[in-house]
Amino acid sequence: MMSLSIPFNQLVRPREVVRQFTPNWFTATMGTGILALALGLLPGHLPVIARLAESLWWFNMALFALCSILYGARWVFYFDEARRIFGHGTMCMFFGAIPMGLITIVNGFIAFGIAHWGDAAVRIAADLWWLDAVMALACGWGVPFLMFTRQDHALERMTGVWLLPIVAAEVTAGSAGLIIPHLGATAEARTMLFIGYGLWATSVLPALGILVILFLRLVLHKLPGPDMAVTSWLALGPLGTGALGLLTLGEAAGHVLTGDAGATLAAAAHGVGVIGAAILWGYGLWWWVIAMLATAYHLRDGLPFNMGWWGFTFPLGVYSVATLDLGAETGLAMYTVLGSVFVVLLAGFWTLVTARTLPGVYRGRLFDAPCLSQETGLRGPAGDEAPVLASMA
Repeated sequence: MMSLSIPFNQLVRPREVVRQFTPNWFTATMGTGILALALGLLPGHLPVIARLAESLWWFNMALFALCSILYGARWVFYFDEARRIFGHGTMCMFFGAIPMGLITIVNGFIAFGIAHWGDAAVRIAADLWWLDAVMALACGWGVPFLMFTRQDHALERMTGVWLLPIVAAEVTAGSAGLIIPHLGATAEARTMLFIGYGLWATSVLPALGILVILFLRLVLHKLPGPDMAVTSWLALGPLGTGALGLLTLGEAAGHVLTGDAGATLAAAAHGVGVIGAAILWGYGLWWWVIAMLATAYHLRDGLPFNMGWWGFTFPLGVYSVATLDLGAETGLAMYTVLGSVFVVLLAGFWTLVTARTLPGVYRGRLFDAPCLSQETGLRGPAGDEAPVLASMA
């Protein structure tokens, strides 16, 4: 007899949603937020696309708030279990998803909020940016230190997930370049500019080192298994956001650096931004092709769904936005056309992943904390304990 389909019917009890909630859920806010921003940059500025983009931004704010409440509740009600994440070599990396999810909301206040609230939207964006910068730096320093001291890692188990806590700072750096022009030539704007470059350096340079190690790992130990296959796309993240950060900061420099010396420095920042972004974009194109080939390779034997599929979205999204921005800066149609194609691909991925995520949320089977691997909140249809899902990817 078929069991009734009720919410969370694959959980031992509904409160397991909180107990099993982990920061990898914030990757859904990253993917949704970047799709909203990317749609808003598509050429043509069709009203229906603009409305869809803003609607996604509003939805993403609600989604981020819900994830924050659930994860905060886990630390309140299940503190001893929640802190196990610090020793988990994969799930700990997803702390970086929290500031990256927040920054898509911050950027939305500039892209969509100014039309509604004017200068108040800029002030909200700036205040949230400072908070996000602290969070990103905490992830960029804290998680690697845990890797050095508490966690168990090996080259053959390495994946692109290592990039997540590192990349958060450069995502914040790119956002600074969007906010600064709306602050005027103020002390806060100048401070934000140079802190932005500092954040860029604390992220992009270590990330490039990680990519070298990742290349070595792939050569020596081949592609990761199907459960972690989507992590191949994560390499696009630091290259896309790195390129975008150089572009936005280079453009913002002209708004705050005044006088003859300032104008010279601003012109240099703009030029370096465009050339540097084009170089990082080319490197990203190499990793994009590798990610496509790796995905096609795994599709032959099936690609099991898990929360790691959200890795299809944000890295491609920031790379898409950087491509469109390069098109606007250089006037080259190839960037604009490719950027538009990437956004269409992004929209397809987001739709697919969302459609696969919603049933898993409704039934409760996606709520499973790998750091509680000796126990599980899941049960099978007949009440037997189900295996732990590979939701850590």
